[in-house]
Amino acid sequence: MKSMKMKAQQGFTLIELMIVVAIIGILAAVAIPAYQQYTLKARFTEVVASTSALKTGVEVCAQNGSCVTSGALAGISAGVGDIPAVPASTAVLASVAIGDTGTITATATTANGLNAQTYVLTPTLNSTTAQVTWATSGSCASGSPKLC
Repeated sequence: MKSMKMKAQQGFTLIELMIVVAIIGILAAVAIPAYQQYTLKARFTEVVASTSALKTGVEVCAQNGSCVTSGALAGISAGVGDIPAVPASTAVLASVAIGDTGTITATATTANGLNAQTYVLTPTLNSTTAQVTWATSGSCASGSPKLC
């Protein structure tokens, strides 16, 4: 009988390498856009967080009645009474404003991939319980990706 020598495999075949490259390409095509959306949303959280002190101020003044006229929110001004001053602008936050009826508008900058999206909070007062509920709107809620 003739003896056959078995040769051990020395490496990967071309088709195996091509399959691995294709898989990595597909994963990268999905992962990169998802990562970009994630980073934009992470940056926009600073804009959303900048409104929290003003929201609390509106809720406090509604509870104690200092900004309630005829069962509705009125006479609200930043830095007056229970309402704190608006936060300063940052690299991500362009401005924050509060209206006479408690509507809060925060605007992002045009830097860092943000396009001056707005985040608008509109309060509704339950005159019986003095509870304030907030409706969210603004350009951050439309478009792609949705940031708020």
